[in-house]
Parts: sequence; structure tokens; C-alpha cells
Amino acid sequence: MRDRLATLLVATAVLNLATAGASAGQWWWPPTWTPTPTRTPTPTRTPTPTCPPQSAAIGGQCVALTTCAPDAVRVGPLCVDKYEASVWDVPQALVSKVQNGTATLTDLTYGGATEISPSSSCSPVFPGTFPADGQWTEPLYAASIAGVPPTACITWFQADQACRLSGKRLLTNGEWQSAAAGTPNGLASPGPADCNTSSSYATDTGSRANCKSSWGAFDMVGNVEEWVQDWVPLSTACPGWSGGFSGDFMCLAGADTTDGPGALVRGGSFGGGSTAGPFGVGGSSLPWLSLDFIGFRCAR
Repeated sequence: MRDRLATLLVATAVLNLATAGASAGQWWWPPTWTPTPTRTPTPTRTPTPTCPPQSAAIGGQCVALTTCAPDAVRVGPLCVDKYEASVWDVPQALVSKVQNGTATLTDLTYGGATEISPSSSCSPVFPGTFPADGQWTEPLYAASIAGVPPTACITWFQADQACRLSGKRLLTNGEWQSAAAGTPNGLASPGPADCNTSSSYATDTGSRANCKSSWGAFDMVGNVEEWVQDWVPLSTACPGWSGGFSGDFMCLAGADTTDGPGALVRGGSFGGGSTAGPFGVGGSSLPWLSLDFIGFRCAR
């Protein structure tokens, strides 16, 4: 009862004030209460950390980039095979290991796999079910394995398909160049740990400890030249690099108007001497050629 009486008294007082204001020629209303705005705190800025190689700053933390399979090294966003490719006839039980990059030489040797066309003997040869034009009917698989001769006497088409069947592909010319960074130049008289650039045959993959790129890829100079994806008009001249840029071979000049195309090869071979190197490039090889000094490497 008291609360109702108090409310009635306040209402009466307000009405009297309003009436008095009206009598004086102006209206009066009680002031409206405006709430004080809440202050939004300034967000704290998270400093960007300096991250080690193979990682990136995400959300203020260093996060490791996707790890490559054991048979490969990371080159930027790409996983490049650590070793020159060897092609294998693989029992079905081992196919997934080869495709996952976890197969070892022991797995292949004791699992019944057979290497096809190792350089420099190129024997056993590619079977008719995996022909030079790459139109295979029975699969063969490219592997990145240390301690075996790289496969040679292989056409571009066969190399492309062997990579694809292993879930990989040939490197582009630009990717190959990036992966070769830091590989020593070929020598006319290399030591036993140097790149194999002055002999009559290919040596086992990864056996030359000093022949490694800054990324960790072995034998990108010498041993066997390596097919890459790119094709060009068949080159007809080898002028070398101009301006003293490099002493590595460079056969990307002229264009054959009656034959071609030329599939690029990189790095030089076991007989390349001092012209083999990370800038060695040639466009004078037809993609259907198979020679004992041309092999390949895959990436994913």
C-alpha cells in the first residue's frame, strides 16, 4: 500500500511540473537517462615468430610444412625424389610401398621385384608390355632408391608413365633447376665422392657423397642426364651460355623444321666432364630416344 502511494505522489509531482511548464508557455519532461558506453579493449597483437626451414608462421606459431616421404626431399612446396629413378617390375604386395615412398632396397630385393634397364647395361630390357611409346598394358613403377644403378635406355614416354604409376610425375624444367641448386659442377677429373662426370658408366644412386644439392637431392649433376616434362622445337645448336655465365652445356639454340620435338634433358651424364652441371640443359633429344646415359627423376 505504501509503494502504491509513493508511486502516486511521484506521478502527481511530475504532472504538476508539466502543468506549470505549460502554464508558463513551455513543456517540461523528465530527462532521459543515457547509459555510459562500454569501452572495447584494444586487442593484443601477436608477434610473428621467425620460423626454421620447412615450417611457416600460422596463427602466431611455427607449423611444420607437410613432410615428404622418406624417398624424397622438400624443395619449396614440392617433394623431389632424393635419387635418380630406377624402374621396377613389382609384385602387387609391394606396390603400395613404392607408391608411398617407403619401399627399401631390401623390400624390393627380397620381395621378388626386378629392376628394369639399369644403366649402363640396360639389361633386362623393357618388356613389350611397357613399350617405347608409353602405351603400357602391364605396369612398371619408378622408385627413388639408394644403392642401385639408375634406369636408362628409357624414352620420355616410358619415364612419364613410370612416374605416374608411382603416384608422381616428371619435374618441370624450372622445378629441376630449383632442386639442383647447390650441386657442385662437374669435373674433368672428379674424386670418388664427387659427381660422376668422367667415366664410361653410371654409378649407384647416392654413392657420391659430395654430389648433393643444397636441398638434399643426389646426382643431379652427372651419372645420367634426366628427362624433364618440357618439350621445345628440336634444338640444332649448342652455343653454351653467353657472357661467361656458366661453362655447363647449353643446347637450346636453333630449331629443326623437319624433325622434332625436343624433350629437355638436364644435368649432364657420366661422360660430361666439366660441361656437366646444374645449368646443363639440352633440347636436341627426341622424346622417343632411349640411350644408356639418359634417365629421369620423379616428384610429387
